[in-house]
Amino acid sequence: MSQKIENAVALVTGANRGIGRAFVSELRRRGVKKIYLGARDPASLADLVSLDPGRLVALKLDVTNAADIENAAKVATDVTLLINNAGFAGGQGVISAPDVSIARQEMEVNYFGILALSKAFAPILAKVRQSSIVNVLSFLSLVTLPLAGTYSASKAAGLAATRSIRAELKGQGTHVVASMPVQVETDMGRSLPEPRLQPLEVVRDTLDAVETGVEEVFPGELTRNVAAAFAADPKGLQAQMSTRLPA
Repeated sequence: MSQKIENAVALVTGANRGIGRAFVSELRRRGVKKIYLGARDPASLADLVSLDPGRLVALKLDVTNAADIENAAKVATDVTLLINNAGFAGGQGVISAPDVSIARQEMEVNYFGILALSKAFAPILAKVRQSSIVNVLSFLSLVTLPLAGTYSASKAAGLAATRSIRAELKGQGTHVVASMPVQVETDMGRSLPEPRLQPLEVVRDTLDAVETGVEEVFPGELTRNVAAAFAADPKGLQAQMSTRLPA
């Protein structure tokens, strides 16, 4: 399964910054018909909407808020491409964290948010011949970085959910993509080690995966190199990552 980006109608969560903004830019370049921009504060999207008010539509969308999700599904009934990009990283270890509040927030955004949006939009995506869901995860879906231990756990849960969503929606023809970049040059990613990917690298390779039918993509050369190392010696790479402990 694959989907042509041109003339698609997209919804991008976390569209107000970082990878989300890069998705909006690249989707416009590839000729989408419309993009719904999801953010907790729609005012943060005003400058984006002003670039192309005919095609860009701001939505109040906190992916942890059931009412926001329900409203988005009522408004954006023409979506053919759902991009679950919103994410949260608290930058804590598992044992060293003072409590589990950050871990719960990471799970709410990075796991339950994906579940809730995918469930809400699955019937909408079923109406069209070509549709896709993109879940922006992390290479930490596959290995654990102890200095971001609870984040790693939430992304691993996100990958497990993505694979199940893919299996359940295969029958309706919805293509489900997991994008698993290493660290990216964003506000959230700047606490992670260098070098870092540029957001547009992640976006371009991820949208290429939508158009070519790839299910799990490792965007950017930096990610592909790490993925190759993982494929060759998964235990060795995990051992190397495990030396990066919380302060």
